[in-house]
Amino acid sequence: MITGETIEKIKETARIEEVVGDFVHLKKRGSSLIGNCPFHGEKTPSFHVSVSKGIYKCFGCGVAGDSVRFIMEHEKYSYPEALKFLANKYNIEVEETVETVQDVEAQNNR
Repeated sequence: MITGETIEKIKETARIEEVVGDFVHLKKRGSSLIGNCPFHGEKTPSFHVSVSKGIYKCFGCGVAGDSVRFIMEHEKYSYPEALKFLANKYNIEVEETVETVQDVEAQNNR
């Protein structure tokens, strides 16, 4: 299980415009960046990235989230896989704790 401190460090370091910009050609429009949505085919850009809020949203298909969610959706990764992908991209050491039986049971009960 990845520690909370590591997760926070990854989220603080992984800038939304850099993460999305690796997969989508973005152009500045007003206070946002826009581009064609990578999750559905379109000719008119409806995919917006808010640098100040650290989020993305497509007004065509409704998909939205932060840097971790983008990697999960785009690369079809689980949450831990997306965190490790971003940690590797930004050279962040991933600290993990050993899962106890109680941790596993708590996850299964969610």
